[in-house]
Amino acid sequence: MKNLTTMSSLEPKDTARLLELAAGLKQKWAKGERPALLENRVLTQVFEKPSLRTRVSFEAAMQQLGGSSIFLSSADAGLNGRESTADVARVLGSYSDAIVLRTFKQDLIEDFAKYSRSPVINGLSDDDHPCQALTDLFTMQEHFGPVKGLTLAYVGDGNNVARSLAIACAQLGVHFHIGAPQGYQLSEQFEKDLKARYPSFVYMQTDDAKAAVKGAQIVYTDVWASMGQEAEKEHRARVFASYQVNSDLMKAAGPKAKFMHCLPARRGLEVTDEVMESPASIVFPQAENRMHLAKAVLVDLILPRKT
Repeated sequence: MKNLTTMSSLEPKDTARLLELAAGLKQKWAKGERPALLENRVLTQVFEKPSLRTRVSFEAAMQQLGGSSIFLSSADAGLNGRESTADVARVLGSYSDAIVLRTFKQDLIEDFAKYSRSPVINGLSDDDHPCQALTDLFTMQEHFGPVKGLTLAYVGDGNNVARSLAIACAQLGVHFHIGAPQGYQLSEQFEKDLKARYPSFVYMQTDDAKAAVKGAQIVYTDVWASMGQEAEKEHRARVFASYQVNSDLMKAAGPKAKFMHCLPARRGLEVTDEVMESPASIVFPQAENRMHLAKAVLVDLILPRKT
């Protein structure tokens, strides 16, 4: 694994290795141990989009591992037209031991990976959110043990998070249900490609939210209007009104179902306060795990792997 540009760039063995590494590093952290595995290493983060969890989780991860982090806006980095992407990638790649990008277009991440001599990590693009999906599987593993055979039900927009989650679930044998309105579902081509790569994957897509969550161990949602979709906010609120995760929908999943959300949450829209603050919610342990997963990704990409 030279870069982490998309969830599909990983093989199942890569995903399993990252989760195992994250678990080990978190165990050390819980004991007060912060091994300086990346001492004197430098992480550079370049963001086109605002961030709380992605930026802070990677900065905290790098510092706890003994390294340092530099943050640049896209304008600071010259990606506003001042320089070519190739030139910026070559320069930052020569200064940094790893680069995290949070962008609109996936192509920018792919171009960086092509020209940078240091590893490139997708901190989010409009197409993919691999670090979130890996964190979600790690969180499920903590709460349920082995995840193979579990069912994750995603309710809402078939966006970058949903796509990455579906791929991650396919890699580790988690059944994936998605409940989304017509016009906002995962594409037929995406479904076709996923089933071709993972023939035994148990996958269901429906426009019935209650059918999607039935029997699921995890009910998951995301905002209905992502960054760049602000103009559609009111329209989407009407389209997705019946897809809100509330107490009735959680009951349809079953009494032991847990609730997850990648955050930020629009309380009162895609999820109610009652669910967010309920014993079923593992949203904030999930958010914390972004840092532990970031550590695993950084260590795996920067340090030579033992053979």
